[in-house]
Amino acid sequence: MCGIVGLFLKDKALEPQLGALLTDMLITMTDRGPDSAGIAIYGNEDRAASKLTVQAEDGDTAFDGLADRLGAAIDGEVSLSRNDTHAVLTVPAGKAEAARAALREIAPDVRIMSFGDTLEIYKEVGLPKDVADRFGLSSMSGTHGIGHTRMATESAVTTLGAHPFNTGSDQCLVHNGSLSNHNSLRRKLQREGIHIETQNDTEVGAAYLTWKMQNGATLGEALEASLDDLDGFFNFVVGTKDGFGVVRDPIACKPAVMAETDQYVAFGSEYRALVNLPGIENARVWEPEPATVYFWTHAEASNPNKKAA
Repeated sequence: MCGIVGLFLKDKALEPQLGALLTDMLITMTDRGPDSAGIAIYGNEDRAASKLTVQAEDGDTAFDGLADRLGAAIDGEVSLSRNDTHAVLTVPAGKAEAARAALREIAPDVRIMSFGDTLEIYKEVGLPKDVADRFGLSSMSGTHGIGHTRMATESAVTTLGAHPFNTGSDQCLVHNGSLSNHNSLRRKLQREGIHIETQNDTEVGAAYLTWKMQNGATLGEALEASLDDLDGFFNFVVGTKDGFGVVRDPIACKPAVMAETDQYVAFGSEYRALVNLPGIENARVWEPEPATVYFWTHAEASNPNKKAA
């Protein structure tokens, strides 16, 4: 079943509250997905640095000395900030890809949750409230974010199987539904050089969008193409460094609701995920149309693009 939430802030004054608002939205979706939970936060960019969010079952061992070893491997200064089973590795700008490759060699037990300039992903097995508490999600700030509560149907209940999935720099996806052609598409994408780690169908959806954007598509164009190339039922909410996109499959059997004010755009699998947002009583609230792409960027936050496929 699964629950999805997303919040794209137009008003910078709300940025310190992003984590708290998203956490509240996430917890309301617990009964839609009690197996595991995750959240992606887009923070402010440091033009001199990129970052990788990583996870390890035994952080005491895995993270000890990791920054020094990774710095030596990529010939650059690396710092590490630990948060429970996760840690954020800050590397020099332009070194994220080299750091990803080096980590697989020097620390195979460390799993990469996300990489990019602004994105951090925290996800674990457990109830959404417990996951949020262990990472202190409510204290995080940022410009936009998405979250997911999972009820597993396609693959095992593991940390790697939890959403969001990050398959391209600063790009991630959460999904409610089931893709029926994910096995054949996974093989195709892997032949194209796209790295996919799990058997989860959602990761294939995320990797598909990464592949399209690497080949010149905008987020909106990639989402439109997904309506032709992905089989099954799906609600997708996607984040990029500056964007936030939503698309439902043509049948649109999975629930979805959106709200927009001068301060934000919000998405929830159900309206109860939105009820505590500031000014929700004055928001424009609607159900996203089937086979229709919605996306916003901070460059044009008050003028969202909407294209019907």
